[in-house]
Amino acid sequence: MSILPYSLPPVIALVIFVIGVVAGVQYRRVWKAEGPRAQLWIFGVVASVCLLTVALIPLKLS
Repeated sequence: MSILPYSLPPVIALVIFVIGVVAGVQYRRVWKAEGPRAQLWIFGVVASVCLLTVALIPLKLS
């Protein structure tokens, strides 16, 4: 049993992870093209929040 009162189901964790990866790819695309700073911030924050969420919240495996 986890000490945290919440956990992520595997399907939701997968969706969050895919969103984080897609946002990270878009961040890199905008960065390489020297695009608008606002897009860099949006994609960077979305990617980091998604990946940290998947990394720090345990999965519900049972």
